[in-house]
Amino acid sequence: MPYRAPVSDFRFLLDHVTDFAAVTATDKFSEATPDMTDAILTEAAKMCEAVLAPLNRAGDLHPARLENGVVRTSPGFADGYKAIADGGWIGMSADPDNGGMGLPMTLTTAVNDMMSAACLSLQLNPLMTQGQIEALEHHASQDLRDLYIPKLISGEWCGTMNLTEPQAGSDVGALRSKAVDNGDGTYAISGQKIYISWADNDFTENVCHLVLARLPDGVPGTKGISLFLVPKFIPDADGNPGTQNSLRVVSLEHKLGLHGSPTAVMEYDGATGWMVGPENGGMAAMFTMMNNARLGVGTQGIGVAEGAYQHALYYAQDRKQGKAGGSGSIIEHADVRRMLAEMKSDIFAARAIAMMCACAIDMTTATGDDTWRARAAFLTPIAKAFGTDTGIKVASTGVQVHGGMGFVEETGAAQFLRDVRVTAIYEGTNGIQAMDLVARKLMDGGEAARLLIEEIQAGSEAARSSHKELAEAVWQAAEDLRETTDWLVAQTDLNQRFAGAVPYLAAFARVLGGHAHLAAAIHGDAARARLATFYIRRLLPEVSGLLAHVREGADDLLAITPEDLAA
Repeated sequence: MPYRAPVSDFRFLLDHVTDFAAVTATDKFSEATPDMTDAILTEAAKMCEAVLAPLNRAGDLHPARLENGVVRTSPGFADGYKAIADGGWIGMSADPDNGGMGLPMTLTTAVNDMMSAACLSLQLNPLMTQGQIEALEHHASQDLRDLYIPKLISGEWCGTMNLTEPQAGSDVGALRSKAVDNGDGTYAISGQKIYISWADNDFTENVCHLVLARLPDGVPGTKGISLFLVPKFIPDADGNPGTQNSLRVVSLEHKLGLHGSPTAVMEYDGATGWMVGPENGGMAAMFTMMNNARLGVGTQGIGVAEGAYQHALYYAQDRKQGKAGGSGSIIEHADVRRMLAEMKSDIFAARAIAMMCACAIDMTTATGDDTWRARAAFLTPIAKAFGTDTGIKVASTGVQVHGGMGFVEETGAAQFLRDVRVTAIYEGTNGIQAMDLVARKLMDGGEAARLLIEEIQAGSEAARSSHKELAEAVWQAAEDLRETTDWLVAQTDLNQRFAGAVPYLAAFARVLGGHAHLAAAIHGDAARARLATFYIRRLLPEVSGLLAHVREGADDLLAITPEDLAA
């Protein structure tokens, strides 16, 4: 089935669910008019449908490979990348002074969603570059910004980030890569990094690696880590790729999915690099890129969910099986209808959360307001975890809709599940996102959480006159969430919070989804109202069970011994 970009959903979310009107009312983003927004969405949709989507299967069947130290990419990926670069889609939100469009992150998020649905393996490349551009804009010296950012925006060069090492996964502070001052403004970087997405390719002139390493006097842990920009080719006096740097792709991983995206083991052997940010300030600089990527990865999950849903819907409409009535297709069966409705309503909820997060980021950029900054920070782990969990769940359900044929690779249903599975792992596992939510993001005493809950309840109050039953359900779920948030804030032992972190994040996402669906019931057509009714009546009640899990704390969980688990 050909992919069709859900442009109408994006327009609806921008107009009726998110704070995008506030974004475009700022001086910073006043040029993002309705006409420009429509043009951006329409043109990106055309590229995704006509250019990127046909590459998805080729990337799966013909993986990237390493030949004599050179990465050879999947058939058609070079042309697909060129379309992305030529369209200006890499630098949508980058500073216009460096050649970017200066558009809101909200629109970049919508475009990334479409590109992820069309071909996730290829979309990973510009996503990494977008994050690197933002990190350099905030932390690099003027000379580095002037040299690298225009090349990254144009797509002539691309970017990666190098954090993980064999002994240092989520515990980044355990890294061993070293940096030695060369005395000329450069540093010699040595060490090995693993899981490096798009570490090399055969279609850009240069690959620019952001690498975390420790100076000789760097203290143990994350406080002794610095960040360095290490290009594959060292730029010459004219800013063009010059001599090969002392780095290489050791090998490519053989993965469950994302076969078209080369994931490498990288070795640096005294490679020349330039420091980004201050000495021992590497984690702060890298987190700029990582937070950008976390919203981006959540959006990847949503995009793949969309692709998997469309694939399953087409099959359900076409497949004749059993005495279903109506068209005779399996879509007439109640359980198949349930699966499809759950897929579609969850995608809408996850997409709304991602767009809310992007709007908060834009408002922070435009106003510098700390309330918006806190909201963006609070929504980021929810957008990442719920977006990717939704991608996995929807893709798995898509296989189920196909029945036995879903387990057969030729249908393409399984690829969505294989490709999306890693999104719950990279850029910080979803468990880490949840722990961040209940710990760091509640350090304000729960203020950011309560402001969101108050807005949800205010929206429910306003909807009582037209949608009483749905509004009351959303209001009550939000009230239960508020009470549990207060309970979490009162826990001084972080283990009491961590034991219920994942269900708390899931409950918050469910309530935000209910809020978005209630807005859809009010402002949308009959189809959106029916889908909202399904979500609020059938899926939102999960909040009660999730919050009960949260309030159990950690005692009974930690009472289960390792020996109990091994018995």
